[in-house]
Amino acid sequence: MLGELPNWERPRFEAGGDDPYLFFVAYGAFAVPSPFSSDEGGGPRLPNGVEVRRVGKEAMATLPFMDGAMAKILAQNEGDLLDRAQSTSEGLILRGAVKAEEAVTLNYLRDTIEVLTRWFDHGAEVILDVQRLKLYDPGAWRLELVEPWPPRWTNHVVILASEEREDCRWLHTRGLRKFGRPDLSLREVSAERLFTAMTMFKQLIVWQAEGGRIQEGQSIQMPGLPGEMSCHPAGSVEDPVFNNVHVEIRWPGTYSF
Repeated sequence: MLGELPNWERPRFEAGGDDPYLFFVAYGAFAVPSPFSSDEGGGPRLPNGVEVRRVGKEAMATLPFMDGAMAKILAQNEGDLLDRAQSTSEGLILRGAVKAEEAVTLNYLRDTIEVLTRWFDHGAEVILDVQRLKLYDPGAWRLELVEPWPPRWTNHVVILASEEREDCRWLHTRGLRKFGRPDLSLREVSAERLFTAMTMFKQLIVWQAEGGRIQEGQSIQMPGLPGEMSCHPAGSVEDPVFNNVHVEIRWPGTYSF
């Protein structure tokens, strides 16, 4: 029952920021016309602004994200699940923005996760979190997103470490748009600082998921990292790396990227 679901609180909530944006695709064969947001048993409904569209292979050669750049990314770590999703006949595309003023709690995300969980009982075999670049089967979905209490916000975001040169990585995230918050970027991370920088990212992910906001010029100090780093909003939702605005975190005295 919806009333029995615990609240997903945002204890650090600050008003402002962008509208949270959700984007998932379920792959399978759906026997019922609309398993989208059933009221059966008083179950959860999708938030206002989030819609579902059904697509099938009779109208297109491949289902969304099952070829091209996304498929290449998924194939690196999700090969078996990608094959499984590619073999299905239909997709349910769930996407939309939630008004920022309705994001005082994360119940909008909770309800969306609950609805998507039900889709596994209505024909879904695999669900893609488009923003996190991850495919889930029912077991992994429940283990990572449904069962943890309190919820693990870092499970909703991916931290990527892209090679800049042989001894340095560019750390950047995807997925914080679900919370109406910017993603993160830190360049020139040496191997010896990588673990500490990843720890800092995880702390900032939780901070923002709980409703905190990173301000222009905000300083960050982290044991094991040099001096005061500074934060600078950048980018746009059209940037394909993030599909979101982001915050560039700069080392002390470094230039703007």
